[in-house]
Amino acid sequence: MAGVTMAGFRVRDLDALRMVPHPAVTLLLEFGAGSPVLDYAAGRQQRGSLVAGPGLGSGGAVRAWGENVECVQVRLSPVIARAVLGASPAVLDGAVVSLGDLWGREASRIREQLGDASSWQGRFALTDALLARRHEAGPPVDPEVAWAWHRIVVSRGLARVDGLAAEVGWSRKRLWSRFRSQLGLPPKRAVKLVRFDHAAHRLVAGEGAAQVAADAGYADQSHLHRDVMAFTGATPATVADEPFLAVDDMAWPSRGTPAKPHVSRDLRLGRRPEVRRLPL
Repeated sequence: MAGVTMAGFRVRDLDALRMVPHPAVTLLLEFGAGSPVLDYAAGRQQRGSLVAGPGLGSGGAVRAWGENVECVQVRLSPVIARAVLGASPAVLDGAVVSLGDLWGREASRIREQLGDASSWQGRFALTDALLARRHEAGPPVDPEVAWAWHRIVVSRGLARVDGLAAEVGWSRKRLWSRFRSQLGLPPKRAVKLVRFDHAAHRLVAGEGAAQVAADAGYADQSHLHRDVMAFTGATPATVADEPFLAVDDMAWPSRGTPAKPHVSRDLRLGRRPEVRRLPL
């Protein structure tokens, strides 16, 4: 289904992995003997299957940890998240919510089904069918809102925010209100998040901060530095070594495409991540 990517993880010892913001709604569907734990918001915790809004982890304050964690992690484009969740991503407000609070018994059923599946391919197929069914039954976003999000993404965060309303033929106030209520963040925040995501992965790829700043639309290298610090709590030089971003590129190698890569990984996180493919 367009707008969905997923990856499977089996983690024996997840040691306080810092979450780096991403321009998607994240679903964590756990089914193993262990349970993932997210520490966030000044000591608050969320355990088990969860859903998080776009940009979770801003400021570098969110950590994931746990032992013997098995899960399917799904990324939903905010454009389809409203239908899949059965509620606007705006209710998340950049926070973390138990999947059971949104889906009730269905969260327990999918956990059992994923645990009973004999392969990662089977788990991906189960998850894909669940998301497709919920998407078909849920409320879509306005076409104008979807178009504005598409423009932000394809421009890699370089779209002019003031021009988006004119492109869709709406007033600025109307677009800002509908965009925020249906996608979970305002257009200006969406532009900054998409631009940051693109820049961060170029830094991980080994490109210099000065070149990344110039190509990614930042006023200068100091501007890039401020944005990276605001989103991650780390400098551009440090963020290039963030394990989460390294895993990110290995787990989702088809970044920027609507196709869902069926990727399965056995991940051990110590000082640096080690990744190898699981048999399917």
